[in-house]
Amino acid sequence: MKRHFDHKISHVSILDWVRRYTLKVHQFIEKQGYNLGSSFYADETMIDCEGRKDKFWCCLDWDTRLITGVHYSLSSNPIEAQEFLKKAISKGKPKYIQTDAGMFYPRAFRKLFYSNKLGGLTVEHKIQNYQTTRIHNYRIETVFMKIKDRVLDFRGLKALWSAPILMNAIVIQHNFVENHCTTTEVPCEKAGVNLALGENRWLDLIRLSSKTLCPQT
Repeated sequence: MKRHFDHKISHVSILDWVRRYTLKVHQFIEKQGYNLGSSFYADETMIDCEGRKDKFWCCLDWDTRLITGVHYSLSSNPIEAQEFLKKAISKGKPKYIQTDAGMFYPRAFRKLFYSNKLGGLTVEHKIQNYQTTRIHNYRIETVFMKIKDRVLDFRGLKALWSAPILMNAIVIQHNFVENHCTTTEVPCEKAGVNLALGENRWLDLIRLSSKTLCPQT
């Protein structure tokens, strides 16, 4: 900022901007209507935060490559898995969700999808057991590779209260800013959410979310 714009600003202020506008944009995009496919792929991975290995859960719609929902937690268990699955289907309900053979997933599926809690909704649980098939749940693993590369640039996350916000910023970047290398489309637009964003897509998202949340401004 000093070199190019002759404006001195603290890196702490910039981080505060990232958190503030990520939260604002997140509220805005959660209200959009998405046209998703029928096959979701979900998994959890470890994220370095304050010297711990926290859990970051992520679900991908294969048709659009949109990340449908994420969850940040300190551990992996059926309760956290159930909370994650609720977020995974918040934008649309698939025919099936594929996970790895994590012990916590079957119980979470039974609690969430095979009861009357969501109007009797049934979503098939497909399990990709690497020990049996020698095949990874690769469709979500490719997303994790991209996300973890970005976290490595941060050299880990420094505060638990801030970590989920920064992870959401990475998800927004994936869903609304970058063309997917395979589909050559931005995932949100492939999912039917076209906000007519310009060259600076982040700035346009911030402006749209500010108008929606604060109409008087």
